Amino acid sequence: MPQRIIYDSPLPPVPIKSSSIPTYIFSDKASLDHSPAYIDAASGTRISRLETYELSLHPNSLAWAPTLLGLLAAGIHITLANSSYTPPELVHQLKDSSAWTIFVHPLLFPVLLQAFKLLGVSDRDARRRVVIMSYVDQDRADERAVKIGPEWTRLSEFFGKGRLHSEELFVGDQVHETAFLCYSSGTTGLSKGVEIMPRLVNLLLWDFVTKVPQVIMPRFEPNSFAQALEKYKVTRTCIVPPILVVMSFHPAFAKHDVGTLRLMNSGAAPLGDSLVKKVLARFADVGNTQIRLTQGNRAGPIPYFCSMAAEFRYGLTETSPTTHWLPLEDTVRKMGTIGLLLPNLQARLVDDDENDIKPSPENRGELWIRGPSVMKGYLNNPKATKNSITPDGWFKTDRKKELIKYKGFQVPPADLEAVLLSNEDILDAAVIGVDSVSEATELPRAYIVPRNGELLKDSKAAAAFGKEIQEWIKTKVANHKYLRGGVIIIDVIPKSASGKILRRTLRDLAKKEARRGPSNPAVITFKNHGIERIELEKHPKGSERIPIECG
Repeated sequence: MPQRIIYDSPLPPVPIKSSSIPTYIFSDKASLDHSPAYIDAASGTRISRLETYELSLHPNSLAWAPTLLGLLAAGIHITLANSSYTPPELVHQLKDSSAWTIFVHPLLFPVLLQAFKLLGVSDRDARRRVVIMSYVDQDRADERAVKIGPEWTRLSEFFGKGRLHSEELFVGDQVHETAFLCYSSGTTGLSKGVEIMPRLVNLLLWDFVTKVPQVIMPRFEPNSFAQALEKYKVTRTCIVPPILVVMSFHPAFAKHDVGTLRLMNSGAAPLGDSLVKKVLARFADVGNTQIRLTQGNRAGPIPYFCSMAAEFRYGLTETSPTTHWLPLEDTVRKMGTIGLLLPNLQARLVDDDENDIKPSPENRGELWIRGPSVMKGYLNNPKATKNSITPDGWFKTDRKKELIKYKGFQVPPADLEAVLLSNEDILDAAVIGVDSVSEATELPRAYIVPRNGELLKDSKAAAAFGKEIQEWIKTKVANHKYLRGGVIIIDVIPKSASGKILRRTLRDLAKKEARRGPSNPAVITFKNHGIERIELEKHPKGSERIPIECG
């Protein structure tokens, strides 16, 4: 039997509490004071740490965070839906999770109603299943805007209806119960319900545990976002690359004092080095040279050849989510790596035959993780669970289907996308493999969104630009990574609600193109695909809450 090469975390193990999440985060009663835990950016309304605790034991929670904690305290399984979901995406999650009661922000109510219609839910049952999450004045204004009638249940109707004597403890074997049912991005198929156990506390509740108040915004808008950074002296924020694009040029970030901001954590989609440089240079221009930009990545390490401070980490929904973290002091010395394995975890690197290999520039493999943060499995999907978790508990993290195989060479799409995004003439990019019958192999193909929108109207100019990019990338990558499958201009890269590239959509598109004949179109336009793009002065639909933290 081949020898196993198992890597343990270099960090000391930490004790893992076998208790419910509310028991753990509220264990330090002395810290439950009147300091703010959650702040509504627009109105300034605050919920203190003590109020959060008290409200979680009442069925009269005032906002989403205490409501979530209250549901956990009651021992209820929770599934969280992305606020950017389209009705069909929401339908899939409602069906798969068997969720009954839905807490919904007023602005997302129309999407829920459309999903109910697709599911064939009667008006009577819909009214029994929905709670409107209104708390601040703006929420009530949003209710009026989308015309929610008085027959629907509001959160305020639960006020004064009693109090739990204590939270469900989840001790003994109960620590293996499912607390959160999070849904994977679905980039390689329909999203799957990831069962997370209550022993873990990570991104969602980390700020409460570390006593950092969160400022919550209903949606991203550049002026109000910059104003909130200044007003609440925000030190950290969690964002996505499209927001960073806006921050790189919008005048609001020069108009307002954003000097307290020290850390921005970007996730959900690849972040190219050119955008990192632009954002950090922009903040330097307005006097903030202390800021650091971090990148959370689930597709594998992407090199950011940037002289400014950037940080890297790795994780997946299935690992709750982080497995590796690069310390801030190593951001220059270890540029381009995913960092140290976190405590209590083990890792392996295996080849296509699942034999252990030693990492090196020549040895690419699949990263396997084992430890207490790995999910229980996929809900009602034993086949997918068996394919992802070995009998002895190793979770297979990489998506082998995303790797392009060119004549025996492996081409990670994310590597090429990072290079393409460094080109000033490209706003966004996605790479897939397309089959070549004549060469009996896959060929890397790029779909790119040009900075010059006029190319979308001129097929000849678009084709010429594509050829130009094919030649340009030859100066940046190894021979086997050349874009032999072509470059196609597209108006928007298809992405999931969480911002991850939907490669399966592009693969389906490529198959249709192949059936139509050998001539590849120079321009493709997506219409009515439910993809949101953040524009200069427009709000994205829905009410996505972006936590920004202040210390």
